[in-house]
Amino acid sequence: MAGPSIAPAVGRSWFSQVSVQVAESVFAVLFPSDCRICGEPLVNVSRLPVCPQCLAAMRPIAGGVCAVCGERLFSSFALSGSDGAPRCGLCRRIAPAFVRAVAYGSYEGGLRELIHLLKYAGVHPAANVLGRMLAEAIADLEPELPPDSIAVVPVPLHRSKLREREFNHAERIARAAIKTKLSPASGRLLLCPGILERKRETPSQTGLTRHQRRENVRGAFGVAQPETVRGREVLLVDDVYTTGATVSECARVLRRAGATKVWVATVARTLKASEQPVEIRLSGAADVEVSAEKEIPLARAAGG
Repeated sequence: MAGPSIAPAVGRSWFSQVSVQVAESVFAVLFPSDCRICGEPLVNVSRLPVCPQCLAAMRPIAGGVCAVCGERLFSSFALSGSDGAPRCGLCRRIAPAFVRAVAYGSYEGGLRELIHLLKYAGVHPAANVLGRMLAEAIADLEPELPPDSIAVVPVPLHRSKLREREFNHAERIARAAIKTKLSPASGRLLLCPGILERKRETPSQTGLTRHQRRENVRGAFGVAQPETVRGREVLLVDDVYTTGATVSECARVLRRAGATKVWVATVARTLKASEQPVEIRLSGAADVEVSAEKEIPLARAAGG
């Protein structure tokens, strides 16, 4: 009895697979396109011009990170705070205005290119993928977030930049993240894009030192709707965390406006590369081996 009923199902399955393969082949012939990251030809029908292999290579951050800012930790810097959680040297010296910052992946390779496709090339379907990544980062904060609703505040663009780009990438990513079901807190996340405003246009942060970045954004943000954040916790979201200057300044003005706590979630973060020994040869002296920290090049994205 089972034989006759299974055969048609197998036939239909085979026919469906062949139909999909034919459709993809026709699509590749009529609409030839290459992956915008690796350059390989695309054979699947998709609104996002990125191949599955490149998307699969965008992995979450692995290894030990600072419990406050999310910076990569090495054994010699894995210092614990009063609560026993590991902290980087900077967060031990200066407590940031936010409680904790999390990120999905390292700002390099394909993930960096995907963010650039959204920001600079206007490839809007990239926001859905980046939103799912942001949702995974937010899920890491779930045990610490309040049980009631929390205001999700995207880092804003200056009005001149918004006119030029026609959309705020941070808001697009945040909206996509809230729509996903990856984060248990998604039902409590309320998108509030009008709370923060960028009062003045800031020069690009590219090539600036940590101190210069802080000075560049000092006084650049204001709270347009203080009544919305007064007495409640806020989740600040952006695409990239580079040195933390932008999110720190935003968190500072939100706290000043009455927010009780500010959490930070970004899609990507610039991480320090692994320590590598550097050999220094001194004339007439024995070779000396020291450890030098290398950093991944600073993000080209504004406001990191």
